[in-house]
Amino acid sequence: MSRRKCRIIAFQGIFSWDANGESVENLLQLEWVNNKENLAEEDLVFIRFLISGTIENILQIDSLIKNHLAENWTFERLNKVTLAILRLSIYSLLFQKDIPSSIVIDEGISLAKEFGPDDAFKFVNGMLDRIKNES
Repeated sequence: MSRRKCRIIAFQGIFSWDANGESVENLLQLEWVNNKENLAEEDLVFIRFLISGTIENILQIDSLIKNHLAENWTFERLNKVTLAILRLSIYSLLFQKDIPSSIVIDEGISLAKEFGPDDAFKFVNGMLDRIKNES
């Protein structure tokens, strides 16, 4: 499976954790993933790594998001899909230094175009670019 598909699954898990209050333990079992039996062990490990790493570092990640919002925006106003994309992408920017930031940002934009509300990709691009320049 491609890393992109793994990131989509991780994004869905992070969204479910936030929106539905799904426990981390349940998420990491990946029972909710369609065709889980078709995933290679390395894919499962990567997906679990992304989900658990993002959630373990959620306070730092959310703090960065809050610090980079425009004055007229509040954290609570963020769309949950957009927030899940930002959280996953910021985790990768901060903790996956072996992945070029341009790839992380491109993946975040791609996820926002595919799953986010209209023009969310512009917001995601701007936010990730500002955070990349500071880290």
